[in-house]
Amino acid sequence: MEVEPIASDSVPTTKPEEVSAEPDVAVEAVAEDDSPKEQTPVKPAKEDEYAYLDSTGFTSEKFKIEVRNLPKYYGIAELKKLLNSELSLSTNKIKIMRPGCPFLFVCFRDEDSRQAAIKTLNGYIWKNKKLQAFEAKPAPDPLVKRRNEAAGTDGVVTVKKRKTLEESVTALAYLSYEDQLVQKQSEMRNVLIKLGKEIWKTCPALRPYVEEQRKLHDGLPCKLERIRKSPQTDGYRNKCEFSIGKDDQGEIRVGFRVGSYSNGFLDVESPQNLKNVSDKMKDTVKFYEEFVRNSKLDIYSPETYQGHFRQLTVRTSSSTGDVMVVIGIHPQSLTEEELAQFKDSIVEHFTSDKGKEIGISSIYLEKIGKRESGQTVNPVEHLHGETHIVDVIHGLKFRISPLAFFQINTPSAEVLYQCAIDLADATQQTSVLDICCGTGTIGLCFAKHCKQVLGVELIPQAIEDAKYNAELNKIDNCKLYAGNADDLITSLIRNANIQAGENLVAIVDPPRAGLHVRSITQLRNARGLNRLIYVSCSPNSAVKNWVDLMRPCSKAMRGTPFVLKKAIPVDLFPHTPHVELVLLFEREPDKEAETEAEAVESEAKQEAETKPVTEEVKDTAEVQE
Repeated sequence: MEVEPIASDSVPTTKPEEVSAEPDVAVEAVAEDDSPKEQTPVKPAKEDEYAYLDSTGFTSEKFKIEVRNLPKYYGIAELKKLLNSELSLSTNKIKIMRPGCPFLFVCFRDEDSRQAAIKTLNGYIWKNKKLQAFEAKPAPDPLVKRRNEAAGTDGVVTVKKRKTLEESVTALAYLSYEDQLVQKQSEMRNVLIKLGKEIWKTCPALRPYVEEQRKLHDGLPCKLERIRKSPQTDGYRNKCEFSIGKDDQGEIRVGFRVGSYSNGFLDVESPQNLKNVSDKMKDTVKFYEEFVRNSKLDIYSPETYQGHFRQLTVRTSSSTGDVMVVIGIHPQSLTEEELAQFKDSIVEHFTSDKGKEIGISSIYLEKIGKRESGQTVNPVEHLHGETHIVDVIHGLKFRISPLAFFQINTPSAEVLYQCAIDLADATQQTSVLDICCGTGTIGLCFAKHCKQVLGVELIPQAIEDAKYNAELNKIDNCKLYAGNADDLITSLIRNANIQAGENLVAIVDPPRAGLHVRSITQLRNARGLNRLIYVSCSPNSAVKNWVDLMRPCSKAMRGTPFVLKKAIPVDLFPHTPHVELVLLFEREPDKEAETEAEAVESEAKQEAETKPVTEEVKDTAEVQE
């Protein structure tokens, strides 16, 4: 999945009062007799770190509890299910400090909900642990806290940027591209060393295998191939999300944040010097910056939650040169008439001669406000031009909607997908499962190499795009489903209807956090699935998934394990530390068949043991009738 290697863009979780970065300095009065007296500066009072609690806006920090004595192992999903479904508590926010932490904070919308939660949770037994729950103090405003820590005796804030925008966004740009590849190859080697250590520690039964592989592959648990280069190294990003704010001189900028709320400054700097942003995208940013500066509306402040201009998303097509802009605003209290006037002004600006020269073909408005319960994305409205832009990978056309996922480096995505195709070694007797398929890019590229593709994706809009893309390219051997992969993998395999002599391959391209353990279990239990390609945009985060695929069968992890055979790094993000890693997992067909036979035999034995009991119950029922 896509990595967004941009500077931090944190926003506050609470609503503080507006504060001054340089408060006035109090000075003692001079005596009326004009005799010389030393003017002694009085140390300025610190800003109130809890002023936001008295603001007019709502903050759930007022109604927070602390829950202690939590079990060592629990997931956020099962915790939410416990609190909201099983115990019917109206939580507003759950704050986990770190994985495995024995305490956490839960926020509510009012005092009654908080007290009800304390009464329910205090003493409640969960996973053999007796929970403790009590009121918690609200957190201080992180921005004000950092200012107070950084302010000198004269009241001047001494917080300094640790890095420039170029250093934050394109940390490797100072190196030649060949040196960048050497560094990334070394980093992927370290990831595999970490994987080997994790397998050794958590799977003692695999230690002989790991040692054998280390001897064959220079200390690694599998073969690591040479990193694949990006065909384009500069200006390759086809999507960027730009923030709107002010730079350190107070000038309005459309660009990336170089600070964050928690470290005390919110400066936004222009992307004009970034190597990974294209000239077309830079021109679009500069053009929109002119509009924002001339507008009567204010820029949005993450400190006060006031203002309108929040974000600009720009998508470009490497094949057509078309540009899509998504204008992100907070509507605040704009009337329908004012909002309509704003939309008209946006369209007028971007359809001017300059907009046409840039290539702007599609204009959307995104309303970025407080999300309602269950809302996962912000609403977008098409204002003008085309509803989509189209890009090309492996000779196939792909329609891209405003919120759809699409690899941000199109030429390098071709390299990535070819690696997956080569590793899959598919034939016309192969069915391919495309897990987390997005708009169907990987699966559709596979279609001509296999019998059929079955894809699943959580976002319905992405599946609509995937189906359209299949029709656009006249591909009729793809079946695409909207839903949670954790629940649908087994159904996909059943729908694949694998016959004798056919085989099954899975392509997994999950978000940064990786797959849920339920998906891992279903893949391990998939009969006939002997080859799995795992595409990771965050290899360090995916190590646990890989270990779970490989660990021996147990009560906690059922199904025949896979074995890691090969890893290929692919550079989709030149000038940044990020890199994709493609891994090939296999399991021996004989062992898989043996496990299947054992399962069938076990089921038959269980059925035989229960049949007499069942018949006896049936006979008893007949007698009673």
